[in-house]
Amino acid sequence: MKIKLASIFVEDQMKALKFYTDTLGFIKKEDIDIGEYKWLTVVSPEGPNDLELLLEPNAHPAAKTFQKAIFDDGIPATTFFVDDVQAEFKQLQKKNVAFSMEPTEAGSVKIAVFNDTCGNFIQITQVLLHQD
Repeated sequence: MKIKLASIFVEDQMKALKFYTDTLGFIKKEDIDIGEYKWLTVVSPEGPNDLELLLEPNAHPAAKTFQKAIFDDGIPATTFFVDDVQAEFKQLQKKNVAFSMEPTEAGSVKIAVFNDTCGNFIQITQVLLHQD
């Protein structure tokens, strides 16, 4: 069993595509019209090309309610892993990304949380290798 696709609800698919590609550096993989919306996925240039993130429209009322509730509570919708949270934080700040949590150590990880401008908080995580 493998995970090949994960999704995140977004308020506007084209705005999300621009943010996830231009700001975060992901690569558009699928862009298929399916009526009013698209099957729109991105992949990481640093990861396997067959692990996709679906930019899922939050058109269903339950999706809107869920997305708003976790956003209002400050809960990240998903987590991306990075090699250096501090460097990523600085790079994204230069692109005017708004952070709700600056880089913070939390046990064996360092995390930061930003607003993706599409209705979500996203956490970035660096695994720390502590020498004992």
